[in-house]
Amino acid sequence: MRSAACVDLDAIRDNVAVLTERAGRAQVMAVVKADGYGHGLLPSARAAVRGGATWLGVAFLEEALAVRAAGLDTPVLAWLFTPSEDLAPAVAAGVDLGVYDLAELGRAQAAAEQTGRVARLHLKADTGLSRGGAPRDLWPELCQAAAKAEAEGSVRVTGLWSHFAFADGGPDHPVNNRQTAVFAEALDVATAQGLQPEVRHLANSAATLTAPATHYDLVRPGLAVYGLSPVPQLGSPRDFGLRPAMTLRSRVALTKRVPEGSGVSYLHRYVTSCETTLALIPMGYGDGIPRAATNAAEVLLAGRRRRIAGTVSMDQFVVDVGDDEVFADDEVVLFGSGDAGEPTAEDWARAVGTIDYEIVTRVGGRVPREYVGGDA
Repeated sequence: MRSAACVDLDAIRDNVAVLTERAGRAQVMAVVKADGYGHGLLPSARAAVRGGATWLGVAFLEEALAVRAAGLDTPVLAWLFTPSEDLAPAVAAGVDLGVYDLAELGRAQAAAEQTGRVARLHLKADTGLSRGGAPRDLWPELCQAAAKAEAEGSVRVTGLWSHFAFADGGPDHPVNNRQTAVFAEALDVATAQGLQPEVRHLANSAATLTAPATHYDLVRPGLAVYGLSPVPQLGSPRDFGLRPAMTLRSRVALTKRVPEGSGVSYLHRYVTSCETTLALIPMGYGDGIPRAATNAAEVLLAGRRRRIAGTVSMDQFVVDVGDDEVFADDEVVLFGSGDAGEPTAEDWARAVGTIDYEIVTRVGGRVPREYVGGDA
């Protein structure tokens, strides 16, 4: 195979088991949005449940419905949809819906009436991220309206939640402390309105690992499910007992000898300093390899880490291997666990100025996923 992303489902299972232990008495919602952070929605969901996850979290309705269509009856929360999307299929499938304002509450009530099913809702309070969620001045009205709808029997408020803005900045970041205080106030308001949810949740991966006081009834790890550290400044995956699940591989398509002074790839952003051998790797930004990896990121080839030489193009990039013996069809490892000396997703993130979330999630659809472990 030309290129592939190999996903270790046992690693996902074991990572969730570690997170379950870290969560203490709180349940674990494994976040499997964005095709399981690039690892595969359904394989990741099944592996997470095997590891002890009692909830699944997704962004979009179609992701939740895919989970249901695959026969997974684990509670699943979908939290991002637009006014034009039909909520009825999700309500009929028993999907919990994130609700941010009165308009969304009304749409959920209408879907409940249409389907004859009670709509399961998680009301979200905006505690300082300033994305989705009801701001403090509108939160009491939303809780009051939801309590009224619950009394009428059309909805059930199963969750109250919010999301940190600075959890990856460490557990003692002042914004985290402010958000935690605002969330506690929001819970008091909801309780005063008579709401008694099944779960209250605030903690993402970073808070799950570093801030046990924020665990409440449920934690929502995403990145850590896949064995990557959300707080690399505080610890590597190994430090937290996690194991990266994805290894991205390709093969050398061509090698060629070129003279000193040869410009390589578009714009000649790399020029050879001596006679050397170049190896062509058939992956590019069409596969999710960042163009910013030009002259920056490294791969493992023929037993050594080697930096990308020249501009990453849509379908390919080049590596300068000097006088080493490298041949067409030799394996190239772009990133993995690091156990064999290969770069990690975090190494790539640092090289291109982004976060490891983006490195694994952007691996494109034309890169086949190969699964090992679990029910692969």
